[in-house]
Amino acid sequence: MEVRIGVVYTPKEILLEVDSSPDDLVKVINSAIKADDGMIWLTDTDGRKIGIPSERLAYIEMETGPDSKRVGFGPA
Repeated sequence: MEVRIGVVYTPKEILLEVDSSPDDLVKVINSAIKADDGMIWLTDTDGRKIGIPSERLAYIEMETGPDSKRVGFGPA
């Protein structure tokens, strides 16, 4: 699943490929925000850990459909 994360005051998105389901990812993010840990930690498909400060989180977008793996330059 492809995940795009927007960070406040940063013009560029963080783009990740994760193996977890959308529901599991929402639970991880919600629990990190509620626990006030200060960081949301996610692991991508390559095993890299990515930390985002919870107070800087602007949005999270998840693409789970068949079009989430588009290749080429043709129309979407």
